[in-house]
Amino acid sequence: MLNKNVQTFIACDCEYDDAEIVLFGAGFDGTASFRPGTRFAPQTIRSESFGIETYSPYQDKDMTDMRFFDSGDPELPFGNTERVLDIIKERTKTILDDGKLPFMIGGEHLVTLGAVRAAAEKYKDLYILHFDAHADLREEYLGEKLSHACVLRRCHEIVGDGHIFQFGIRSGDREEFAFAREHTFMHKFDLDGLKDAAAALEGKNVYLTVDLDVLDPSVFPGTGTPEAGGVTFEELRQALTFCCGRLDIIGCDVNELSPPCDQSGVSTAAACKIIREMLIAL
Repeated sequence: MLNKNVQTFIACDCEYDDAEIVLFGAGFDGTASFRPGTRFAPQTIRSESFGIETYSPYQDKDMTDMRFFDSGDPELPFGNTERVLDIIKERTKTILDDGKLPFMIGGEHLVTLGAVRAAAEKYKDLYILHFDAHADLREEYLGEKLSHACVLRRCHEIVGDGHIFQFGIRSGDREEFAFAREHTFMHKFDLDGLKDAAAALEGKNVYLTVDLDVLDPSVFPGTGTPEAGGVTFEELRQALTFCCGRLDIIGCDVNELSPPCDQSGVSTAAACKIIREMLIAL
């Protein structure tokens, strides 16, 4: 049984027992390799979420007609990455064991590994749907295997070949793209091929991970590793609502907002709206 956070994401204030989807934050950026700040994302997103409406004109649905619970952020110790992942895994496991869908707000992308570890224990045949600018398939980065640059490589070690579908990828070293050709389904640069991927994933247990730097930095500058040539907000919104509405999503996360990198607040507003649309579609 989890307790309600003092400040919640907009409309995520029902009781835990009544909720179908449970949010939690993972404000960790201990392996950020360029510009840090994603540790501040969960609380900033909660605060700024009250600048948007609970009603989605895109889907003609309102969050207030649904049951969401915000369980707050577990305390994550900086300097002990493996312990951080264990704590995230435990929070995810609690939510899954209670028959609910965990929705994690990062944090840097490495936090996904903790959630995937929990999901893979419950769902033996797990697939991962990954939106990102970066492949995140390095074997190691600066000598570290637990890095946001390696998170999908570590996830591949759990789920195996043919279980990871990647979209929007436009950055990585040569070895990452060579690895993807052999082991994952990578769709470079844009979201083309998503409908075919969804058809292949239909009926399977899918973990959805969204690195918001898949968006073009002209739309989303507030991230630690901006990468030119990304998708538009509307392209991403349509893709995510399509996937959330069609696939058997058993858990998901949205990560890599770094509020200090965009003092205008535009990036946070985009993140809030993406989360709202995903929650409603789920």
